[in-house]
Amino acid sequence: MRIGLDATPLLGPRTGIGRYTAELLRALAARDGAAHGLPDELVATAFTLRGAADLQQVVPPGVEVRSRRVPARLLRALWSRVELPRVTWTTGRLDLFHATNFVLPPMGRTTGVVTVHDLSFLRVREAVDAASLAYRELVPRSIRRASLVLTPSDAVAEEVVDEYRLDPARVITTPLGVSPGWLTAGPPTAEWLAARGLPTDYVVAVGTLEPRKGLQTLVDAFRRLVQEDPAAPDLVLVGPPGWGAELELDRLPAGRVHLTGFLGDDALHQVVAGSRGLAFPSRYEGFGLPPLEALACGRPVVVSDLPVMREVLADHAAYVPVGEVEALVEALRALPAEPDAEAAARRRTHAARYTWEACASRTTQAYQLAQRHADPA
Repeated sequence: MRIGLDATPLLGPRTGIGRYTAELLRALAARDGAAHGLPDELVATAFTLRGAADLQQVVPPGVEVRSRRVPARLLRALWSRVELPRVTWTTGRLDLFHATNFVLPPMGRTTGVVTVHDLSFLRVREAVDAASLAYRELVPRSIRRASLVLTPSDAVAEEVVDEYRLDPARVITTPLGVSPGWLTAGPPTAEWLAARGLPTDYVVAVGTLEPRKGLQTLVDAFRRLVQEDPAAPDLVLVGPPGWGAELELDRLPAGRVHLTGFLGDDALHQVVAGSRGLAFPSRYEGFGLPPLEALACGRPVVVSDLPVMREVLADHAAYVPVGEVEALVEALRALPAEPDAEAAARRRTHAARYTWEACASRTTQAYQLAQRHADPA
């Protein structure tokens, strides 16, 4: 069986969907096809004008690359109105195509599955950019084209079923995983931090700087915390620039907030592992990978009280109501200054249950089910 995947999210900085796509493709390519019923061939493609030539360098060995350099905006405009061009125009012959990032192209005779990571484009419209708002038209079309819809959590699966009135049997949850490097990550040295202009005592937040992540709420809570307790830890914000209004940092004491920009995996592991804990005040999420990764390296987490957070993190997090500054202040204040080895071990054990190999296994089962639906004989 010849399976194609949308690898466009591999190009550029690896945010959440990029990490999902990279780890899923790696795990699929590494599995024993004969033992697991995996496809005989994996094909990666990219729907973009820029960067497509770099795709070969970022896919695992053994994965074929097929793409055409066409502007993504043009393709999406066409796909929102007509059933052309079909995916095989880019990939060549396929038995099944997996759209990893919300948008499934026209399929023709090819079987399709689509991953819908969340419904932020409907639930928090004012907190997503124009490209994401386009999903209001593209996602329903993609779902109609798809044999199955994949979601990263049961919470999103329920939302998709309710919003689009789908048979629950058409929606499959494929939980995300934690890369092994998180489970062995240790804190950096004081010298390592100093060389990067970072403090030794800090709370960390990880995510693209955009309104949906609730970072202004975190900044406001941190300002109040520092006013009440000058000995409070600093705040480190890790993530690439996004969009929306700039964070209001001017009322904070100088040198108490540190923006690192995007960090590679090794540096990210160390920065999170060396923190007092991770704050994740997001207004809406489909899974919430950063807090699970923080648990994997033993750190406590403070998160918004969202259904998906309780699904993924269970009782290994401190939960605060979305947007409530005072509750966030108290949760940050409660983060221990000294590590608790037993609590850290429990966090690691919980996070270790989530693996990319399990995600790949669930996804493979979905491929097989989609094929049976397409060809019941």
